[in-house]
Amino acid sequence: MADHASFVTVDDYESAARERLPSDVYDFYAGGAGDEWTLAENRRAFDRWNLRPRVLRGAGSPDASTSVLGTPVSFPVLVAPWAYQSMAHPEGERATARAAAAAGTIMVVSSTAIDVLENVAASSDASKWWQLYVFEDRGATTDMLARVVGANYEAICFTVDLPVFGLRHREARHGFTPPIGSRASRLPYDAMLSWDDIAWVRERTAGLPLLVKGILTAEDAELAVAAGVDGIVVSNHGGRQLDGSPAGLTALPEVVDAVAGRAVVLMDGGVRRGTDVLKALALGARAVMVARPLAWGLSVGGEDGVIDVLRILRDEFENAMALTGCRSVGEISPALIAPV
Repeated sequence: MADHASFVTVDDYESAARERLPSDVYDFYAGGAGDEWTLAENRRAFDRWNLRPRVLRGAGSPDASTSVLGTPVSFPVLVAPWAYQSMAHPEGERATARAAAAAGTIMVVSSTAIDVLENVAASSDASKWWQLYVFEDRGATTDMLARVVGANYEAICFTVDLPVFGLRHREARHGFTPPIGSRASRLPYDAMLSWDDIAWVRERTAGLPLLVKGILTAEDAELAVAAGVDGIVVSNHGGRQLDGSPAGLTALPEVVDAVAGRAVVLMDGGVRRGTDVLKALALGARAVMVARPLAWGLSVGGEDGVIDVLRILRDEFENAMALTGCRSVGEISPALIAPV
């Protein structure tokens, strides 16, 4: 890996990763659905908010730490689930898990992890959540969840926005097929899930906190709270499902209003700068999740690359806190932002 000094922003890692990765792998990680309008909208949404800095508040050394569902994190950025990490680096999910631990944050491990879930769990002592896809074969899903509980994952992040796959044209043009080794790539997902399945998952996860990932409307946020979830991730699946759906940041305020403090709200999609993190928190998110930036870090430098991407985001976030007069995460409020 090149010297870290040559990577100043997350985007520097993407350009380096594009040079290193086979084109089909890069496009799998980078691409979205349809015309990729939503993929681009995830970034544009952040540009529609200005920051309103406050001065003379003694915020030169801000405290970026917080907690999510009772777990302390060093700053409000979590590792989002993303598939087939060994395509980026041979150590795949284990390298990412070690990096998340070193950065003091939570990794959400995907059901599509190529590595054995127990191996990923054992790769560090830090908190990990399990991202759940429910298979048509409910017995296989039940077995997987029993292993997740046995491996001491600390929460379930149930992805609910994939009844069918979005139309991902980059993958189709390459004829992309998932790598051998991921059982979740061979088992069809259940396309007929309903809100009743929240209870089905709860019955099989030994009381672990349950989040639903893929909520974009107040209506579904209300249903999620009524179903008793502990958390909601406002997400459009990185722009990879329904093209034309809103950016996570755009949907965030209506979801936060609907939830009204009854569940923790996270968001993902398009986070590339520390100022993005601050804007999301000002709009009501407890924390954000990132994936693609970490894919680029993993591709370029393995565990060290992921650590460095997280460092960049933390440094930028702390800088944004200081320059907006926030001494702690608790001081980030809607008063710090305004629509352009």
